[in-house]
Amino acid sequence: MSKKILIIEDEKHIVDILKHNLKKEGFTTIEAYDGEQGLEMGLNDNPDLILLDIMLPKMDGFAVCRKLRQSVNTPIIMLTAREEEVDKVLGLELGADDYITKPFSQRELIARIKANLRRNSIDESNNSNEKSKGSMVFGELTIDFDRYEVIRAGKVIELTLREFELVKFLAQHQGQVFSRESLLKKVWGYEYYGDVRTVDVTVRRIREKLEPEPSNPQYILTKRGVGYYFNKAEQT
Repeated sequence: MSKKILIIEDEKHIVDILKHNLKKEGFTTIEAYDGEQGLEMGLNDNPDLILLDIMLPKMDGFAVCRKLRQSVNTPIIMLTAREEEVDKVLGLELGADDYITKPFSQRELIARIKANLRRNSIDESNNSNEKSKGSMVFGELTIDFDRYEVIRAGKVIELTLREFELVKFLAQHQGQVFSRESLLKKVWGYEYYGDVRTVDVTVRRIREKLEPEPSNPQYILTKRGVGYYFNKAEQT
């Protein structure tokens, strides 16, 4: 069965181009031309992935993303017409999986879509089929692989699926330093495309949620000039 892509974009000519190229790649598409309609379709029509523009009538893309993330883990790629760093960071912090700046090449967009779908399919397969992974404990922090939960001091920490996958991957390779490019490949599934700032924003977001003192992290540490690693000394 072909994967269904929800396009939330108010410019019809862009929607038409996206539809044409996605259908050539074997995807089916559904379309919404404002934020309110897009939110409703994202919640009720079970898309496999959402392409979400930021500048939309009735409800902007940031608000749509925030509301979607309260209910669904569907991969979201945000489309922005500006190179503004704040737009990209805010989108990722609200739970988007990726962003791409207009004008973008169709080849790059298709690569990003396929990577996110592939990653999500692996995540769902692991979550439903691998029930014997147990958990890892690092002081007050517990990573429960069966429940896809991270718990600190008895309280469940709300993480997006991608945030959890990054925590899990680093924890399973304690002490090993990974470059941003390597993490994009291993956690996001990007072979050739992807912005390394996606990793930085995701790590910062995780630290804000997990760490007692985000500015002085205990769990996910930075190897300056190289990348990130999980603090091996913390496991109990």
